[in-house]
Amino acid sequence: MSAPYIPQIRLYQNWLREQRGLEFADYDALWRWSTTDLDSFWQSIWDYFDLQSPTPHSAVLAHNRMPGAQWFPGAQVNYARQVLRHVDAAHAAGVPAIVSSNEKRAHREMSWPELRRQVASLALHLKAQGVQPGDRVAAYLPNVPETMVAFLATVSIGGVWSLCAPDMGTHAVLDRFRQIEPKVLIAVDGVTYAGRDHDRLGVLAELRAQLPSVQHTLLLGNLDATVSIADCAIWTSATGQNDHETDAFEPLWLPFDHPLWIVYSSGTTGLPKPIVHGHGGMVLVQLQLGALHNDLGCSYAPNSRGERYHWYSSTGWVMWNAQVGGLLAGTTCVIFDGNPGGSKEHPDWALLWRFASETGVTFFGAGAAFYANCMKAGITPAQCGDLSSIRALGSTGSPLSAEVQQWGTDFMAQAGVPDIWWSNISGGTDFAGAFIGGHRELPQTPGKMQCRMLGAAVEAWDEQGRPVLDAVGELVCTQPIPSMPLYLWGDDSGARYLASYFDMYPAGHGRQPGGGDGPASMGAVWRHGDWIQIGSGAAAGCVIYGRSDATINRHGLRMGTSEVYSAVESLPEVLDSLVVDLEYLGRESYMPLFVVLRPGHVLDDALRARIHGAIRTALSPRFVPDDIFAVAEVPRTLSGKKQELPIKKLLLGQPLEKVVNKDAMANPQCLDWYVAFAERRAVPAAAAG
Repeated sequence: MSAPYIPQIRLYQNWLREQRGLEFADYDALWRWSTTDLDSFWQSIWDYFDLQSPTPHSAVLAHNRMPGAQWFPGAQVNYARQVLRHVDAAHAAGVPAIVSSNEKRAHREMSWPELRRQVASLALHLKAQGVQPGDRVAAYLPNVPETMVAFLATVSIGGVWSLCAPDMGTHAVLDRFRQIEPKVLIAVDGVTYAGRDHDRLGVLAELRAQLPSVQHTLLLGNLDATVSIADCAIWTSATGQNDHETDAFEPLWLPFDHPLWIVYSSGTTGLPKPIVHGHGGMVLVQLQLGALHNDLGCSYAPNSRGERYHWYSSTGWVMWNAQVGGLLAGTTCVIFDGNPGGSKEHPDWALLWRFASETGVTFFGAGAAFYANCMKAGITPAQCGDLSSIRALGSTGSPLSAEVQQWGTDFMAQAGVPDIWWSNISGGTDFAGAFIGGHRELPQTPGKMQCRMLGAAVEAWDEQGRPVLDAVGELVCTQPIPSMPLYLWGDDSGARYLASYFDMYPAGHGRQPGGGDGPASMGAVWRHGDWIQIGSGAAAGCVIYGRSDATINRHGLRMGTSEVYSAVESLPEVLDSLVVDLEYLGRESYMPLFVVLRPGHVLDDALRARIHGAIRTALSPRFVPDDIFAVAEVPRTLSGKKQELPIKKLLLGQPLEKVVNKDAMANPQCLDWYVAFAERRAVPAAAAG
């Protein structure tokens, strides 16, 4: 597989010229059209990807207000129908739907007809259990093909899908699933991770006991194919039907905004937000993101024949949703279930690269932390097999530093792939899409994302709520996007949704497409909670500087925490780090830095001096921390985000139970150290009260 001869975004622009008579001088002009003429742009996405509906829509954007935008009223869609329309053509071309493996090297391929058959069989099974449109189907499943089948079967009959990863404990899962009252629970017997099997039947028993709404349970034998439990249906039976009924099965036509899935914010305090997205919005945005910006081609199209898409993810991260979205465009999805770094006893950061080599991956995506770990482990292409099929690297989850991106470019050049293209994206679970992303025809600068996404009216706003370029500001999106949440489950008044994204700026401010204020009836802009710098000029790019609510403000200079991490974690001795700026009332601020060191290293005066020097050189002497402490772990959410704000609040004197939800954490056991540290600093913390 070589790179597609013509980039997908170029094919789209050719279509715009030929079918719409639209031609743009540069990407900036194209982006401005897409964010000012919203009706024409999103209609063009519908038409370009040939989306189908048995009934016409009466408008594209019937009501431009946030929240409450109404898209494509009258249209009927189904996510699963869009996936399954590729079955015959893809199978005729000899390309599979899903290629998968795990730590036990259980390599499998699922054909498109087999995907359709299993989806139909399971859909009929769920229907027979009484699942109606709008009923919730909750899944506790790993990153295996069966999870994709279960999702497509659920949504094909109008059920609402919700997924938790089996690395999450009982309380974390219940905090999510209790809110949505599922009718069906689909669960796994256990998983293999970091070289060990982890039984999950005990968790399943607790979930069944604590979820009285569940009327039917379906069990997938992942560790033991013969496992069975009383009153549980077995996966192989539910997906085993193969007759005229499965042959004749077709997904239901559903309203454009019919609920598709419920995803959850990681949530530092309180219950996680259950975010509801709709069928139509997700189909449109995942095609726009995957095809146009990630340059993912259809695997049976001549221009992109043999495309194989891999983005490493657990099922607890929204990148699982992005990965399954590859099927919408007829792209083969390549998935891995397990630890990408091997086991603790035998660390192996070349593992995922070898998997990509063995399966012929063409687009290789992962979290930014994965690439940083590969760099620090010193892996070489010689350990990884033939990587020549990889034409693109994707990154998200946290800012990718210039140093790590340059390492990846050099690594791929050594593997025989010069000038590798990076698609670095930034978005979120909140709208299951991206605001900032890649563009295969634009210049690349390590450490920067190439552009604002088509249709995403993203701006950086200063403290007065004015758009700025070449300066760090608050990331806002001034126009609606079809995949923004329909609502938060159980938030009947809409107050929680409003408070989550729309309460920082006055209604109407900055809401006019193309700039300027609109009437208050249009609602407020979406405030995402990140610091961003948008460059001026077509090739200037964008940089995300971390969360805007955990910003460092030293001596009048504001700085995103990601810049400190980039400087500190460039040192080979430092594996991870966390910095917080504690602003005490009536006192000077205090900024401690916590570092996780590579085994065999100690935090002595020499290493402290090197850390100070790295920050001085990369940033400014103003951002040198007041103290540095060696810690065992940095607290992280289940989705991998550093928990800066909870630790900041803890160190400012707030009680632990008020600032953090342990069930939303990947490593809650590490909090004991920070609690003890906060108690030792109780005197200055009391001054904050």
